[in-house]
Amino acid sequence: MQLQDIENARSLVGLFLQRADEQGDKPFLTAKIGGTWTPVSYAEAARQVCLLSEKLVAMGLNPGDRVMLVSENRPEWVIADLAIMAAGCITTPAYTTNTEGDHCHILDDSGTRAVVVSNSKLAQTLFAAMWRAGRAEHVIAIEGISNAQSGRFTIHQWKDQVTGDAEAARAAVEQRIAGVTRDDIACIIYTSGTSGSPRGVMLHHGAILHNCIAAAELLENDFGWEEERFLSFLPMSHALEHTAGVYLPMGLGADIWFAEGLDKLSSNLEEAQPTFMIVVPRLFELLRGKIIKAVEKQGGAAGYLLDKAIAMGERQIAGKRSLKDIPTGLMLNFTLRPKIRKSFGGRIKALVSGGAPLNPEVGGFFQAMGLVMLQGYGQTETAPVVACNHPSAGIRLNTVGPPLRGVEVKIADDGEILVRGECVMKGYWQNPEATKAALPDDWLHTGDIGHFDESGRIVITDRKKDIIVNDKGDNIAPQKLEGMLTLQPEIMQAMVSGDKRPYMVGLIVPDAEWMKSWARENGHNGTSAEELRALPELQKAIKAAIDRTNKDLSVIEKVRKFTLADEPFTVENDQMTPTLKIRRPFIREKYQERLDALY
Repeated sequence: MQLQDIENARSLVGLFLQRADEQGDKPFLTAKIGGTWTPVSYAEAARQVCLLSEKLVAMGLNPGDRVMLVSENRPEWVIADLAIMAAGCITTPAYTTNTEGDHCHILDDSGTRAVVVSNSKLAQTLFAAMWRAGRAEHVIAIEGISNAQSGRFTIHQWKDQVTGDAEAARAAVEQRIAGVTRDDIACIIYTSGTSGSPRGVMLHHGAILHNCIAAAELLENDFGWEEERFLSFLPMSHALEHTAGVYLPMGLGADIWFAEGLDKLSSNLEEAQPTFMIVVPRLFELLRGKIIKAVEKQGGAAGYLLDKAIAMGERQIAGKRSLKDIPTGLMLNFTLRPKIRKSFGGRIKALVSGGAPLNPEVGGFFQAMGLVMLQGYGQTETAPVVACNHPSAGIRLNTVGPPLRGVEVKIADDGEILVRGECVMKGYWQNPEATKAALPDDWLHTGDIGHFDESGRIVITDRKKDIIVNDKGDNIAPQKLEGMLTLQPEIMQAMVSGDKRPYMVGLIVPDAEWMKSWARENGHNGTSAEELRALPELQKAIKAAIDRTNKDLSVIEKVRKFTLADEPFTVENDQMTPTLKIRRPFIREKYQERLDALY
C-alpha cells in the first residue's frame, strides 16, 4: 500500500475511491447480520457511496449543506459519511446517546437540512428534536422506519437510495470532488461537552488526512503491514474513532469489523481477530479488573504470576527494568500471556488508548501481559491525534509519546500545551468568540497542562480548567487522583474536590459487583444498594481503599474525607459524556452540599 497516496490526497472521498479501485472485492466493512459476519467489499461500498451521493443532490442539497448522521457503528455509517462528502455536503455526526435537547442543539446550531438515522428507536428522540428545531427537510432511514411516519419532513428508505446507474453516479462524483481541496470542511464534530453545550468543531479534509498519514507511518515503521484488521468499538461520531478507526484503515486498504457492543466485546475480539483496536481508558480499566478477578479465582501459581506481572509492569512504567524481569517474562510467556492474547483474538499488534488519560498502572498491566499499549493524546480540535507512544520512541506510559510528524507542540509559560499544524481545526462553527479564545494566534490553546520529558515525549498533568488550587496555593491534578482511586476494587468511579479548601475530599461510587460480594460476606443479602451505602461497615471498607491510595500520594494530594454518590455517573444522568469523561460541573451541582459538609 502506497502511503504517499494519503499524503497526496486532496480529499477523503478521492482517497477512498482510489482504494476501492485497488482493493476491488476485498472486504472493507464487516458486521454481524443474523448471527453471521457479513462483509461489504470496497467495490460495493464505492457503488453505494456514489449512488447515495447523487440521491442527496437530487433532494436539493447544495455544496456546504449539513447532513446529520445518527447511527450506531455499522457499514451504512461509513457509506453515509463518504456519500455526504461526495455530494459536497458536510457531515455532522451525533452520538446515539444524545438526548432530545442534545439533538435539538446540533440541529439548530448546524442548520442541518437532512438526516440519516439507522432505526426507529433512535428516530424517536431525533424526530422529537426535529419537530422542535424545524430545520431538516429530509430523513434517510437505514431500517425499520415507515414512510407513514413522515410529516414535516420527507422520509426516504436507504435501500431506495443505493440503486440506479452506478457508472453515471461515479462519473458525477468524480467531477464534483475534482474541485474539493484539503482546506474544505469535511465534517463538523460536536465536542462531548464536559462543562456545557457542545461546540461544532470544523475539521477539513487535510486535517484528517494529515492525521492518517502521520499515524500510518508510525504504525508501519513499528509494526509493518500485512492483512490488517481494525475492530471498531468506540462510536464513530467520536473524533478518534472517526479518524483512526475509519479513515486510517481505509487509507491502508484494511478491513474494519464492527463490534456488537460492550456485552459481546469479548466474543467479538475472539471472532474478529483484529490486529489493531482503539479504546478509551475506562474500557481498559474494566478489562484489567475482569482479568485480575479471573486469575485470582484460579489461585495458586496463577495468582503468584499475576503479582509478579503487576510488579514488573510497575517497574517498566518507572523505567526501572530489572534482571529478575527476564525469568518472570519467560514464565508469563508459557502461562498467562498466551491466554490473554487469545482473549484479544490472537493477532493483536497494538491496543491504542485515547480520549482521556490512561492510568499508567493500567497500561503497565497490559504491557506486562505481552500486549503492546500505545497511549495517544489529542483533541477533537486536532482531528484528533497530536502525539502517540510507539516502540521505536521508547514507550513510557506515564507519557503520551512524542508529537506526530508535522505537528508542532510547545509549552506556554503557564504550562499549557499549544499545538500548530495542518491537523488543527478551522474553528468552531458559527462561534467566532470561542474560536478566537482557542486560536488567539497561530497556535491552538488546548487547555491541557503538561511538559516534555528528557526524550521529547509529552507528559500531560491535567486540564487547565480542572486544576485544583487549595487554600495554600498548591496546584493539584484531580484526574491523577481519580485514576488511582478507581484502581481499587471497591471503587468504580470517583470525583475529587478541594478548590480553595485545606484538604482534598472525594465523591465515591462503589463498585456494584464488589458491593454485592461484600453484602454476601457480611450477612447483608437482600439489602438494597441505598441501604448498603448507609452502613458504617461498608463505608469503613471504602475508607480502607482510599487509605491504600493515599499511601502513594503526597500530603497535599491525600483524600482526607469522602461521601458516597447516590448512583453511578452515567451519560443518561448527564454526569458523564458519551466518551466516558466525568462532567464535573453537573456532578458538583448535585453533590455540592455534601462535599461542602466534609469540611
